[in-house]
Amino acid sequence: MTQEQNFSDVHFLTVQEVAELMRVSKMTIYRMVHAGELPAVRFGRSYRVPANAVESFLKDAVVDRTTTQGPSSSAQTG
Repeated sequence: MTQEQNFSDVHFLTVQEVAELMRVSKMTIYRMVHAGELPAVRFGRSYRVPANAVESFLKDAVVDRTTTQGPSSSAQTG
């Protein structure tokens, strides 16, 4: 791999911090990390998640209600 990553300006969060931010359990974050849904770096026995990865995940997870059809719009009476 010829491309080097510079981690000097990356802010890392603990699993506990990510769980509090997302208001889920630590186990949910561990599952997301192991499933590859959330990137993480392992330091010894603990994981650290880049803050920008959490931000990206949350932005991608936003549900846009304008593009989905609700049940009331498909069944019209008249």
